[in-house]
Amino acid sequence: MHSQNSLNSVRAVVVGGSGYAGGELLRLLLSHPQVEVIQVTSRRHLGEFVYQVHPNLRKQTGLKFSDPDLLQPCEVLFLALPHGQTQHKIEEFSEAAKYIVDLSADFRLRDPQAYPRWYGAPHAAPEWLSRFVYGLPELHREELRDARFVSGVGCNATASILALQPLVQAGLLENDRPVIVEIKVGSSEGGAEGNPGSHHPERSGVIRTFSPFGHRHTAEVMQELGLTNLSLTMTSVDLVRGALATVHGVVKPGVTLKDLWKAYREMAAQNPFIRVLREQRGVYRVPEPKILAGSNFADLGFDLDTENGHVVSMCAIDNLMKGASGSAVQCMNLMLGFEETLGLEFPGLHPI
Repeated sequence: MHSQNSLNSVRAVVVGGSGYAGGELLRLLLSHPQVEVIQVTSRRHLGEFVYQVHPNLRKQTGLKFSDPDLLQPCEVLFLALPHGQTQHKIEEFSEAAKYIVDLSADFRLRDPQAYPRWYGAPHAAPEWLSRFVYGLPELHREELRDARFVSGVGCNATASILALQPLVQAGLLENDRPVIVEIKVGSSEGGAEGNPGSHHPERSGVIRTFSPFGHRHTAEVMQELGLTNLSLTMTSVDLVRGALATVHGVVKPGVTLKDLWKAYREMAAQNPFIRVLREQRGVYRVPEPKILAGSNFADLGFDLDTENGHVVSMCAIDNLMKGASGSAVQCMNLMLGFEETLGLEFPGLHPI
């Protein structure tokens, strides 16, 4: 079945295509050689041309936003709705397409009891949670190849998990010591609707810690990496796109820089979008989100204080790409038997 799919283009529908993640998804899918986007929905922008909301897509598509209650038959359904909506309509969505990629948080957590704690309300379709594969290829590549339903991954969770994964995979961290993740994020994380904190006069020029700990993406990192002593701290910085996760932990006695190099190189060798960055000179010696704008790459960096075992691991991503829409397309490629990197080869711009 996979090989048959890979020979033909598939029809895709994007539900809730007017937000930033929806716009990125459309940008990727419209230029994907194996995909035909046949419908984009939005209640708020019903009847408007897609390029009137996403001006970069002018001359890329003549589609108009249509009614989400009138879905066309397709092979792949991308759901880019606000958190909390998809879970109420998942039965209906599952009948509309064989494959579903949901970018929201509605199916990220396996434990139904985690939703009241982290999202403030019980889950509306708890029996569906086990049917979704967590959509991070770096962790679940083989499961994604056989998946029908894939959940989105939080952008901050993506950066945190990828920064931690080489250390966890190689068993280098002291398990009883706290792991602290400081994440600096751009304003596009606030979404297209905006809020008082993302209003330009309030957001411009800031370095504002808005969640010292308890951010909901913490639950994903703990679930996926099995870490219990984890804290995430979120800080807004004056940037539109991008997230930089800086992890602080303690390595086991005897762990050297050579061990770290081996762990990070192994991760990069296993994953087409992971790059290791630890230069001795130049401006870009460590990961920097700026040069990843529009790219699906995740840049990892690290350093070690050999005197006390303090390890610092960094991961830079474009939060709308590797943190959302890029990973969603990467998952679709795996689900349908396409080349994993198809439609995602753009390396980013420099300077920008």
